[in-house]
Amino acid sequence: MQGTVTCGSWIRRPENLNLVVLGKSLKKRDSASPSVLEIFSFDPLTASLSNSPQVTYVFEETEGEPVTIAVHPSGDDFVCSTSKGGCKLLELSGQETKLKLLAKELPPLHDVGPQNCMAFSVDGSKFATGGVDGRLRILEWPSLRIILDEAKAHNSVRDMDFSLDSEFLASTSTDGSARIWKAEDGSAVATLTRNSDEKIELCRFSKDGTKPFLFCAVQKGDKAVTSVYDISTWKKIGYKRLLRKPAAIMSISLDGKYLALGSKDGDVCVAEVKTMEVSHLSRRLHLGTCIASLEFCPSQRVVLTTSSEWGAVVTKLNVPADWKEWQIYVVLVGLFLASAIAFYIFFQNSDSFWKFPHESDRPRGPKFEILDPQYSEDAFGPLDM
Repeated sequence: MQGTVTCGSWIRRPENLNLVVLGKSLKKRDSASPSVLEIFSFDPLTASLSNSPQVTYVFEETEGEPVTIAVHPSGDDFVCSTSKGGCKLLELSGQETKLKLLAKELPPLHDVGPQNCMAFSVDGSKFATGGVDGRLRILEWPSLRIILDEAKAHNSVRDMDFSLDSEFLASTSTDGSARIWKAEDGSAVATLTRNSDEKIELCRFSKDGTKPFLFCAVQKGDKAVTSVYDISTWKKIGYKRLLRKPAAIMSISLDGKYLALGSKDGDVCVAEVKTMEVSHLSRRLHLGTCIASLEFCPSQRVVLTTSSEWGAVVTKLNVPADWKEWQIYVVLVGLFLASAIAFYIFFQNSDSFWKFPHESDRPRGPKFEILDPQYSEDAFGPLDM
């Protein structure tokens, strides 16, 4: 793949079809080639991307390089932030082999400058951006009505994430602070507490529907830890050392079962949320290079990572396989058949009240002659006295 990959993300399409969109800078030292967005197909059998893109969008030279990408949950459109031209909306249509991209302007986000992070809410009704200048915006989607436009939300926005119910937005700053916002009206809810030697850098809400937590990558002195906050009180309830080195990016799987961290020197670790133990570790995946993008595949135990040095890498995780729906049905049918067989065996070998003896096994009683019907019950008839 030619060019320097600057960002990347999965696109979930209907019928479990997954695509990958990559932002690339094609600039060379002796030329000023425009940057591009390329969409690749994904083969789940080989866990690899197609050799050539299915569709390409070319930026104007005045727009600069793609910085970050946020894909709408529907997979029909996504937003790309550029280094010079603000944010651009791209609508995706067509089938896998005949994809089309249509670029549209976003008036509220035109010429807003580069955005460090962007995110859609889980239900797709909200869209948030966090700028290098520290400005935080929450917009209603797709009407683009401005819910929040806070110019001094942070020194510079570092990371953000919406909660599973789309009620809250968490954001972190390059100065180590973190704030919670109500997505519906943009009101500030809380500022996460931290010690003087702690810097909250990254954040992700739990997504499994049972654990109402907020995970934060925290630099605690010279130690890197993953802190856990209870979202009912916004109090820290504990921490765990997972990556054991400074994290550059954090991600959580769509079903909320796994949490991933990417380091500043190219390592990736994946932990099971239920146990908070590392299930997969890829050392030197992007050797010596900071991981810029890290995202779980929507329907496979696969992660996409990108870096400026090594480009885009798709990694199949070494974690226990998930049960498929048809496998569950097979097990249920098997249990039913096993129960039926066990009941039959028990019935055949037990003295059940309902197990009547066979006709040939019944004891034989005395035989009676059947009288001629012309005779009455009194064989002697009436007597004359």
